[in-house]
Amino acid sequence: MKKFFKFILNTIPRPILIRLSYVARPVLALILRGNKFTDPIDGKSFRMFLPYGYGTQRNNVLSPSTLSLERHRLLWLYLQNETTFFTAETKLKVLHFAPEQAFYKRFRNQKNLNYTTTDLFSPLADVKADICNLPFEDNQYDIILCNHVLEHIPDDTKAMQELYRILKTGGMGIFQIPQDLSREATFSDDSIVNEKERAKIFGQYDHVRVYGRDYFNKLRSIGFKVEEVDYTSKTSPELVQKYCLAKGEIIPVCYK
Repeated sequence: MKKFFKFILNTIPRPILIRLSYVARPVLALILRGNKFTDPIDGKSFRMFLPYGYGTQRNNVLSPSTLSLERHRLLWLYLQNETTFFTAETKLKVLHFAPEQAFYKRFRNQKNLNYTTTDLFSPLADVKADICNLPFEDNQYDIILCNHVLEHIPDDTKAMQELYRILKTGGMGIFQIPQDLSREATFSDDSIVNEKERAKIFGQYDHVRVYGRDYFNKLRSIGFKVEEVDYTSKTSPELVQKYCLAKGEIIPVCYK
């Protein structure tokens, strides 16, 4: 199964995968139902989660029902338990980059959100836009979600500046990235253009860097106030295992 999923991820373009997943998801959820692992996003339980990874496959990480990964479930729990994202009485203006299927319909249906999605290629995007040249006014959004996007962007400094520009003063942004917390400094090399080499060095064929711990200070240099939130440390070990979270993953919560 792991080889099969790896082959699919590395050969089928992401926009097509998104469309195909709508057919596969209910079948997988039915086949794998059980009680060992639970997806906190929809509350459904399964005997196993699916493997995932463009290079090295991780076991029990992809939820059969919502297609959420560790980072999605962690973000959901943080938004649910530590913010007013789901409960704000005044309508929040939210911009979501590269909207994940696990969130898309749920956020769209929330009455307290004025919800807009954007991406260059995603079929789920309301606005087709380049993150380095956004068609949005200054100080426009209360909340910006931009998760696992910046590692794809050659000029991530410009992208961060655009995120800062369009976030309202006092607004919140969450900008998750693949983390290698053992690295002090981010590594990039523009001379690596071969997809197999990129996958080997950066972890995925369409990544252009591996972020280290200096990522948080780079966000600060743009102007953001950054909280490095290790939310799994506030979650019981039993729930970390039950929800299949990545223990120690840091959520970069950014304020303007």
